[in-house]
Amino acid sequence: MQNNTYRLLTEKFNISKDVLDLINKSEDLVSDLFENLDDIMAYNQYKVLDAFQKNGIRDMHFSWNTGYGYDDAGRDATERVFADIFNTEAALVRPIIVNGTHALTLTLMGILRPGDKLIYCTGAPYDTLEEVIGIRGKGKGSLKEYGVSYDQVELTCDGSIDFDALREAIDDDTKMVTLQRATGYGWRKAISIEEIEKWVEFVKSINPNIICMVDNCYGEFLHTKEPTDVGADVMAGSLIKNPGGGLALTGGYIAGRQDLIEKISYRMTSPGIGGECGLTFGQTRTMLQGLFIAPKTVNGAIKGAILCSKVFELLGYDVCPKAEEVRSDIIQAVKLGTAEGVIAFCKGIQAAAPVDSFVSPEPWDMPGYDDPVIMAAGAFVQGSSIELSADAPIRPPYIVYFQGGLTYEHSKFGVIKALQELFDKKLIVI
Repeated sequence: MQNNTYRLLTEKFNISKDVLDLINKSEDLVSDLFENLDDIMAYNQYKVLDAFQKNGIRDMHFSWNTGYGYDDAGRDATERVFADIFNTEAALVRPIIVNGTHALTLTLMGILRPGDKLIYCTGAPYDTLEEVIGIRGKGKGSLKEYGVSYDQVELTCDGSIDFDALREAIDDDTKMVTLQRATGYGWRKAISIEEIEKWVEFVKSINPNIICMVDNCYGEFLHTKEPTDVGADVMAGSLIKNPGGGLALTGGYIAGRQDLIEKISYRMTSPGIGGECGLTFGQTRTMLQGLFIAPKTVNGAIKGAILCSKVFELLGYDVCPKAEEVRSDIIQAVKLGTAEGVIAFCKGIQAAAPVDSFVSPEPWDMPGYDDPVIMAAGAFVQGSSIELSADAPIRPPYIVYFQGGLTYEHSKFGVIKALQELFDKKLIVI
């Protein structure tokens, strides 16, 4: 760390010498890992640029449309860009998709019909999808209430897909097998592109008509390939995570086969109308500009996650993944072991924010979750988890999930402040 920066952090932010020394030591240990990440970032940057140029993006695509949204040139161009980047036949990219859960819900409910069977092959889905599927909650219009059955295949002890168990679960009613790429609130590595490719080949060898769907939240631009490059039929994610680059104000995307996107579009609006209607409310500029810088933003977030992993590994904590392991999402999990540790970590992240840094986050009963959850995020876009954030369900073994940072420097500062908060409360010894 340069002398000027070191002095600024100690004098302006009251960061202790012990904390900064540990950060410097950790950064030195992981700096060689960053070279390959920079190559992936450059590849994806040029891939995005190519899609913009191929589709002739110009100023008129940033204009407003009104009413039903017929002939919205900006919306149509944006969706062509996403389809090209993700190597798919079609895409839906809309501000009316309110979050990642909504994008996934539209995908599931747009494709599945009564009598169909859905299988999750990466263990339990993310908490907010449990009520969508019908694992918990009644009377809310879940898939279960519409006659869609559900089966769940747990991962193996090493966090890999259990292909033998998946083979046993697949039957004649199986319409879709779904994979959650990111860890969610689990303790496992994210599913790699290589394993996704093997999974698609395996499922299709049993029945080529089974739809392979990927929850791609937190996974975009971590590799030179995406799930749809290796055979996934459809995938979905949020614009206020990786692909929005921190600039998209809201929205989600779904990309995949043309016939599937058409079905999903009928769930998004109504049968017979589909994707032909729906305003973008002047958001195409921020969606496209955010997409353009997303590879660089994601690069900074991954580096921050690696630094976080190494810092807490040196302190003796269990971390997932370890700094040297290949990553397939931007999330870093740290098993802190106590509720006090989780809360202190999140308070440090909040104090590192450019927005609402004075707020003190506390656990609360957040809709869609089964346990009290603490969330720290002082973001320019509310709920944007590509910006610096941390969250955790307050339940044993008390794992905190760190992600984001619009720049590496800010992601690094989040690690610094979290560490300082734990140090000040005497919850760690450096």
